[in-house]
Amino acid sequence: MNVQEKLPLREATFFILLSLATTPKHGYAILKDTTQLSDGRVKLGTGTLYGAIKRLLETGWIRRVDDDGEKENGSPKKEYTLTEQGRRIFEAEIARLESIIVVAQKSKAGAEV
Repeated sequence: MNVQEKLPLREATFFILLSLATTPKHGYAILKDTTQLSDGRVKLGTGTLYGAIKRLLETGWIRRVDDDGEKENGSPKKEYTLTEQGRRIFEAEIARLESIIVVAQKSKAGAEV
Protein backbone atom coordinates (compact mmCIF):
# COMPACT_ATOMS: atom_id res chain seq x y z
CA MET A 1 0.00 0.00 0.00
CA ASN A 2 1.28 3.43 -0.94
CA VAL A 3 0.59 5.55 2.13
CA GLN A 4 1.00 8.83 0.23
CA GLU A 5 -1.96 7.96 -2.00
CA LYS A 6 -4.22 8.00 1.07
CA LEU A 7 -3.26 11.57 2.00
CA PRO A 8 -4.36 14.19 2.83
CA LEU A 9 -6.81 12.95 5.43
CA ARG A 10 -10.11 14.63 6.06
CA GLU A 11 -9.93 16.68 9.23
CA ALA A 12 -12.51 14.50 10.99
CA THR A 13 -10.60 11.34 10.05
CA PHE A 14 -7.35 12.84 11.35
CA PHE A 15 -8.91 13.67 14.71
CA ILE A 16 -10.54 10.25 15.02
CA LEU A 17 -7.16 8.60 14.43
CA LEU A 18 -5.54 11.07 16.85
CA SER A 19 -8.11 10.13 19.48
CA LEU A 20 -7.19 6.45 19.07
CA ALA A 21 -3.42 6.99 18.88
CA THR A 22 -2.76 6.41 22.57
CA THR A 23 -5.48 4.11 23.87
CA PRO A 24 -8.54 2.19 22.65
CA LYS A 25 -11.80 4.12 23.03
CA HIS A 26 -15.50 3.60 22.56
CA GLY A 27 -17.58 5.79 20.27
CA TYR A 28 -18.72 8.36 22.83
CA ALA A 29 -15.14 8.91 24.04
CA ILE A 30 -14.00 9.38 20.42
CA LEU A 31 -16.83 11.85 19.88
CA LYS A 32 -15.78 13.92 22.90
CA ASP A 33 -12.07 13.66 22.03
CA THR A 34 -12.47 14.87 18.46
CA THR A 35 -14.24 18.01 19.66
CA GLN A 36 -11.72 18.66 22.43
CA LEU A 37 -8.60 17.87 20.37
CA SER A 38 -9.78 20.09 17.51
CA ASP A 39 -10.60 23.00 19.84
CA GLY A 40 -14.23 22.66 18.83
CA ARG A 41 -13.65 22.78 15.04
CA VAL A 42 -14.72 19.17 14.56
CA LYS A 43 -18.10 18.35 16.06
CA LEU A 44 -19.28 14.99 14.83
CA GLY A 45 -22.81 13.75 15.14
CA THR A 46 -23.24 10.13 16.16
CA GLY A 47 -24.32 9.10 12.66
CA THR A 48 -21.28 10.76 11.10
CA LEU A 49 -18.96 9.23 13.69
CA TYR A 50 -20.26 5.70 13.26
CA GLY A 51 -20.18 6.09 9.46
CA ALA A 52 -16.52 7.11 9.74
CA ILE A 53 -15.81 4.23 12.13
CA LYS A 54 -17.41 1.79 9.66
CA ARG A 55 -15.27 3.20 6.83
CA LEU A 56 -12.09 3.04 8.96
CA LEU A 57 -12.87 -0.57 9.90
CA GLU A 58 -13.39 -1.44 6.22
CA THR A 59 -10.10 0.19 5.19
CA GLY A 60 -8.28 -1.64 7.97
CA TRP A 61 -7.05 1.53 9.69
CA ILE A 62 -8.80 0.68 12.96
CA ARG A 63 -10.05 -2.54 14.52
CA ARG A 64 -12.52 -3.41 17.19
CA VAL A 65 -11.09 -4.40 20.55
CA ASP A 66 -12.93 -7.21 22.30
CA ASP A 67 -13.83 -6.08 25.80
CA ASP A 68 -15.53 -8.21 28.40
CA GLY A 69 -15.69 -5.25 30.79
CA GLU A 70 -18.06 -2.31 30.81
CA LYS A 71 -21.57 -2.92 29.49
CA GLU A 72 -23.87 -0.51 27.70
CA ASN A 73 -27.56 -1.50 27.64
CA GLY A 74 -26.60 -5.08 28.52
CA SER A 75 -24.03 -5.50 25.74
CA PRO A 76 -20.29 -4.83 25.81
CA LYS A 77 -19.16 -1.37 24.75
CA LYS A 78 -17.43 -1.46 21.39
CA GLU A 79 -13.91 -0.09 21.64
CA TYR A 80 -11.64 0.68 18.74
CA THR A 81 -7.89 1.02 18.29
CA LEU A 82 -5.48 1.82 15.47
CA THR A 83 -4.05 -0.98 13.38
CA GLU A 84 -0.44 -0.90 12.16
CA GLN A 85 -1.71 0.33 8.81
CA GLY A 86 -3.79 3.03 10.52
CA ARG A 87 -0.79 4.13 12.58
CA ARG A 88 1.37 4.38 9.43
CA ILE A 89 -1.28 6.52 7.71
CA PHE A 90 -1.66 8.71 10.81
CA GLU A 91 2.11 9.22 11.17
CA ALA A 92 2.45 9.97 7.45
CA GLU A 93 -0.24 12.64 7.76
CA ILE A 94 1.58 14.20 10.72
CA ALA A 95 4.80 14.27 8.68
CA ARG A 96 2.92 15.85 5.75
CA LEU A 97 1.46 18.55 7.99
CA GLU A 98 4.84 19.22 9.60
CA SER A 99 6.42 19.70 6.17
CA ILE A 100 3.72 22.21 5.26
CA ILE A 101 4.44 24.13 8.48
CA VAL A 102 8.17 24.21 7.71
CA VAL A 103 7.52 25.62 4.24
CA ALA A 104 5.11 28.21 5.63
CA GLN A 105 7.57 29.28 8.34
CA LYS A 106 10.39 29.64 5.80
CA SER A 107 8.15 31.63 3.50
CA LYS A 108 6.96 33.84 6.34
CA ALA A 109 10.53 34.41 7.57
CA GLY A 110 11.61 35.37 4.04
CA ALA A 111 8.72 37.80 3.74
CA GLU A 112 9.71 39.48 7.01
CA VAL A 113 13.28 40.22 5.91
